Amino acid sequence: MDSSRSAQRAVIQFLEYGEQCYEAGCVNIKDFPRPRQAHIVTNSATISAVDEFIRQNRRITTREIAVELSISKGTVHHIIHKRLGYGKVCAQWVPKHLSANQKAARMGVYLTQQFLLH
Repeated sequence: MDSSRSAQRAVIQFLEYGEQCYEAGCVNIKDFPRPRQAHIVTNSATISAVDEFIRQNRRITTREIAVELSISKGTVHHIIHKRLGYGKVCAQWVPKHLSANQKAARMGVYLTQQFLLH
């Protein structure tokens, strides 16, 4: 009974919001922001600040970064994993993809080993 009441209340709130938008002159409310919708602040300054924190201290936690930048832990997590492509290995943040220099160094080691074997 409790869940059906909360579902009914959610429908009523949605209809009231739609009515308010219609009275304000809006015809299509599909793409308008909803009340209490989460906002993720991921501009280039925030992304570069998070990257700088990680480069300074690879053992920093998402909570510490969130406190320093005054943003949510979820936003920090989104920036680290989706935008910067970092992952945790042995409690350190590391890039998931190799840089061009790292690829060249690996190729050099591989070629040296191949030369020594033949």
